[in-house]
Amino acid sequence: MQITRQADYAVRAILYLAQLDPGTRASTAQIAREQHIPLTFLAKIVSQLSAAGVVRATRGAHGGVTLARPADEITLLDIVEAIDGPIMLSDCTLNPTTCNASDQCVVRVVWCETRADLVKRLSQSNFGQLARSRMAVAAVAPAVVALA
Repeated sequence: MQITRQADYAVRAILYLAQLDPGTRASTAQIAREQHIPLTFLAKIVSQLSAAGVVRATRGAHGGVTLARPADEITLLDIVEAIDGPIMLSDCTLNPTTCNASDQCVVRVVWCETRADLVKRLSQSNFGQLARSRMAVAAVAPAVVALA
């Protein structure tokens, strides 16, 4: 399983917004520039995230994008599923009727357990934590470079 480029860009955009003061708006152009995301691609991503209730986007001179809820309440799972849909390793993990052997398949059990583990991990990682971790790393990085 690989997360799509679109989901990766969405994660970067949300992490960027999570590092701003609560309620602060950023233009899509600013996010695109800072996060190295193609602007037209970001516009599509913002639209999907807005439809999922993750961000609020406002048009106009004083418009921009802001988180729709606190960063601590937005998980990696929220973002990945808003962009890529439900996490699944095989069709049978979400719909056992797609395979006529699923009721006796020992591999399906592994796929389902693996999916459950991944969903749990992504749902436990929120953007408040990630933003704080990123800021802590950024604060330490200059000191580490100075020591080298």
